[in-house]
Amino acid sequence: PCGAEGWAQAAVPPGAAFVAAASYRGPGNNDTRSNKALPILLWWSGSLFPHFPGDTERIDCPRGSCLVTRSRRGARHRRTKDLIFYGTDFRAYEAPLPRLPHQTWALFHEESPMNNYVLSHPPGIQLFNYTATFRRESDYPLTLQWLPGVGYLRGPAVPLAEKDAWRRRGYAAVLYMQSHCDVPSDRDRYVRELMKYIRVDSYGKCLHNRELPSERLRDTSTATTEDSEFMTFIARYKFHLALENAICDDYMTEKLWRPMHLGAVPVYRGSPAVRDWMPNNRSIILIDDFDSPQELAKYLDFLDKNGEEYMKYLEYKNLGGIKNQLLLESLERREWGVNDMTLPNYLNGFECFICDRENTRVKAEQEHKKSHGKIPAPRPRIAQFKHMGCPMPTPGFGTVEDLSGGDSWKEMWLQDYWQSLDQGEALTAMIHRNESHQGRFWDYMHEIFLKRTRQH
Repeated sequence: PCGAEGWAQAAVPPGAAFVAAASYRGPGNNDTRSNKALPILLWWSGSLFPHFPGDTERIDCPRGSCLVTRSRRGARHRRTKDLIFYGTDFRAYEAPLPRLPHQTWALFHEESPMNNYVLSHPPGIQLFNYTATFRRESDYPLTLQWLPGVGYLRGPAVPLAEKDAWRRRGYAAVLYMQSHCDVPSDRDRYVRELMKYIRVDSYGKCLHNRELPSERLRDTSTATTEDSEFMTFIARYKFHLALENAICDDYMTEKLWRPMHLGAVPVYRGSPAVRDWMPNNRSIILIDDFDSPQELAKYLDFLDKNGEEYMKYLEYKNLGGIKNQLLLESLERREWGVNDMTLPNYLNGFECFICDRENTRVKAEQEHKKSHGKIPAPRPRIAQFKHMGCPMPTPGFGTVEDLSGGDSWKEMWLQDYWQSLDQGEALTAMIHRNESHQGRFWDYMHEIFLKRTRQH
């Protein structure tokens, strides 16, 4: 529904001269075409270009070959069949317009929905034809991107006796370590309430109440690189508060997988579908299973005092303890690797996914043309809401009605969510009308705003 209807027939005059890579054949297929005959894929978000050091490369994929480039000089070339965007960098008001009818758009977005709420609304996601997102429903799912493999979950836990000794040294049972404080999931509001009922050691900038024991551990790069000293320190905690920065099905990060790797029980809020991916049916504690922070605190205190019950949450580390077939099969089946040099990374994988589909589309268009319309033109493929589709942010504790008028979270994230819908609608309108002047985008935004305020 976004101007791609006519992509099969259009012929666009070539733009500026396009520099092709040196020709070579890879082991992936039997495509004998020269580089000058291949479809071109343009990484519009050039910083993600997964080839070094050049600007243009030939790729040989299972069904055929393509040229890939990050040189925007090729944007209007008739052979440039697809533009690839990184979701975090995609801005509706900077989109390359007019959108050419012979080109598809692809979205790569493994990061938080908070980075771009435009993609969580139908008008935003339906701008794209192919998707690689954290949602399992996307064309090229990146759902388990933060989980290197099943062995990562099987790593040994700190013995319970050592955790209990840590408690006797004056440390809390519960760890919170967060330095990104103002986020759509509003996690600090919940943790602040929880702290009224149970002790929490909070080392990050958010709700900070305790210092890490050494300067080295306080270095933020230590915490982000899985430094062994840092990991040893946080592994001694029984529970890690693992609250994602935004809520969306299948959006799960290292906040979940790292404590599971270390054998600390995650107290989790994030993907509503997280249970689908857990190693067994008792490996994490879900915040949303409890009526209140007070009830959660009672349960954590019970587990802290009852080692046998606590250890049931770590049974997935035992031999044969990982029972979830969806998890095992998904890790086995995925064609890209995490920190694994024997497998392609997911950028190269998505690139070939698009290349193969664009070669199929080009062939179908040629057959349609040759048949003088007897063979139908290929139908445009449009991304679906469920390829991203994240819900409206809600307060971490209480309801929107409970919040004061000047509440900073409400002013920031609810406004961002609804303005993102307007931006998706404005860009869709521009594409439908074949407009390209940036000033018109803000005219559309103003019209949409006025229309909405009249309705309310």
